[in-house]
Amino acid sequence: MMDISTGDRSVPQIVKIKWYRILYVQVIIAITIGILLGHFYPSLGESMKPLGDAFIKLVKMIIAPVIFLTVATGIAAMTDLQKVGRVVGKAMIYFLTFSTLALIVGLVVSNIVQPGHGMNIDPSTLDPSSIQGYVQQAHDSTLTGFLMNIIPATLISPFTGGDILQVLFVAVLFGIALAAVGDHGKPVLKLLQALMTPVFKLVAILMKAAPIGAFGAISFTIGKYGIESVSSLALLVVTFYVTSVLFVLIILGAVARYNGFSITKLIRYIREELLLVLGTSSSEAALPTLMQKMERAGCAKSVVGLVVPTGYSFNLDGTNIYMTMAALFIAQACDIPLTLQQQVLLLLVAMLSSKGAAGVTGAGFITLAATLSVVPSVPIAGMTLILGIDRFMSECRALTNLVGNAVATIVVARWEGELDTDQLNSAMNGELPPLDTSVTLHQRGDMEIPAQEASEPRATVAA
Repeated sequence: MMDISTGDRSVPQIVKIKWYRILYVQVIIAITIGILLGHFYPSLGESMKPLGDAFIKLVKMIIAPVIFLTVATGIAAMTDLQKVGRVVGKAMIYFLTFSTLALIVGLVVSNIVQPGHGMNIDPSTLDPSSIQGYVQQAHDSTLTGFLMNIIPATLISPFTGGDILQVLFVAVLFGIALAAVGDHGKPVLKLLQALMTPVFKLVAILMKAAPIGAFGAISFTIGKYGIESVSSLALLVVTFYVTSVLFVLIILGAVARYNGFSITKLIRYIREELLLVLGTSSSEAALPTLMQKMERAGCAKSVVGLVVPTGYSFNLDGTNIYMTMAALFIAQACDIPLTLQQQVLLLLVAMLSSKGAAGVTGAGFITLAATLSVVPSVPIAGMTLILGIDRFMSECRALTNLVGNAVATIVVARWEGELDTDQLNSAMNGELPPLDTSVTLHQRGDMEIPAQEASEPRATVAA
């Protein structure tokens, strides 16, 4: 039995939530309206772009405090600081394994389906000017530069610049320092733990604007690029989407089953975050609430704080599938046969370049440019063929990346013995109450939840 309390043993009053107040329902409606507006009134749809941009900026504003507080308090509360190294090491092993597997899947599927076959395009007729910005960013993004950039210029700059890995770096060091000073650090730890309540309350407030952000972003995408832009390259788009879905259901599904949970139940559990990513084409928009949900699903705070932000840069399953698939599509479209050795070289280069440009805006397209600039067999100008549909591909990349990071967090927590399986099962079966009853994020249409005044302490779950 679950003991749900708010500081005492009293049973809270039960109310039902109206379906139109549920966040994921609101987001679905907003996306639908946005698609219709962008399709029938393209210019008006394009003008909605500031709504999507503003929402993403609002979420990015809160990402740094969420990561810092979660990681620093999680590590500071550890009695064994060697656990930090173990968690990061196990996470990196997982990331490397499944990133490589995703790259291989992209290669294999492209060789079987051959989405670019028959296009017979002469590379000399392609105009590379439209992709010069991506190519330049790819040249500027090296693996060494990426690793050096993790170290911030000052202690404050990660919070003003919004670099996730820099914030994570500072949070880990600060958490270790707090743990090292023992009792002297407890007042600071209590202060940080107290700060988490208003910070996550702010996340809840910002999420109320999610439907507006999703509406603006999808209106702009459809209005600017049009649904018609997908039709000419439909086979590539469909192949990528189907491959990503099968990767999630079969490969990640097998990993989930082996570790004691269902991939379909996990997808249902994070459906609000997936819809948010679908609407905004930004996985960062869902990062704060994903961290909350992983912790509520039984993963230790220290594991969530280390694995989720790191996974946003190193565990990009969707991006990796896209990279090898897009590279082979360009080669096939330009009638350039690639030998097995050339495809292996492409795979190895993609493994490195995907880390060098991680965390960069438009990372999927930039990492593809970085890969093709090193592999001379495939003309980099061929990227112009897929530039028009990249926005539609980016949504699938972000969705696959998000599911992959959710799976990775649970798996690493289980490996480390930091997973509450009873709470995980309750979360997967929809038995947990909302984290905060003022937050629509976890509400279900027919689920009864405790009704509390905003001034009351939020509900806590104890197994």
